[in-house]
Amino acid sequence: MTTTLATDTAPLTGDALRSRYDEINRRIGEAAARSGRKASQVVLVAVSKTASMEQIRELVQAGHVHFGENRVQQLQQRVAQVEEFQARRRELSGSEPAPVRWHMIGSLQRNKVKKAIECARLIHSVDSMRLAEDIQNAASRREEPVDILIEVNISGEASKHGLHPPAVRHVIEQIDTMVNVRPRGLMCMAPNTQDAAVVRDVFERCRELFQDIRSAGVGGDAFDLLSMGMSNDFEAAIECGSNMVRIGGALFGAPAVQDEPGEG
Repeated sequence: MTTTLATDTAPLTGDALRSRYDEINRRIGEAAARSGRKASQVVLVAVSKTASMEQIRELVQAGHVHFGENRVQQLQQRVAQVEEFQARRRELSGSEPAPVRWHMIGSLQRNKVKKAIECARLIHSVDSMRLAEDIQNAASRREEPVDILIEVNISGEASKHGLHPPAVRHVIEQIDTMVNVRPRGLMCMAPNTQDAAVVRDVFERCRELFQDIRSAGVGGDAFDLLSMGMSNDFEAAIECGSNMVRIGGALFGAPAVQDEPGEG
């Protein structure tokens, strides 16, 4: 089942934003129930690339934890601004607010790896062994390994990034030997089509690949994240096994910040 939210003509704020946030969480819970799981087993990553800081602050105050950015420069800016906001909340309340966890969900340029891993708790878009090696080298002085997802091009579209499915297990086996990088799972994007059957087929194939790798023990117990589903298809993704969805426009409404073209 997939339901499309109405397109908003203006960014959502205040009660309207909170209402939309509650609605999306309800739909996530219902989709999870249809797949035999609880809502708490699906992580909502709020894609804030075109959201305003006011919107981000409102969700943080509502208790939301996971936010995703497409570009490293904006990720750095948002992390600093939210940390400042959290510091003010801490000072006013005398209590420690829940930490915000940032996700790097866009294509990552190799020359921006160091900056990305300083800010993001999870990199969703590792699409080559070479990029994984760059992360390994950049993280050499960290106490904890960098958590990553392997981006898979299930549909085979030339316009999409990602490894082709037959190469995925071998690459993860190699990454799993690295000291400073920890493979946590897979990420994929559905093709841009209105054909729900095509979308569901991509999600099911990615879930099967994910399960095959888990069954083989590659990545160990830490290999437990399947990031599939965006604003227009997250319910279908959850029904097909996704436990992490990336939702932006359906949550925040019309863009408050111009999304400029470019990578990482």
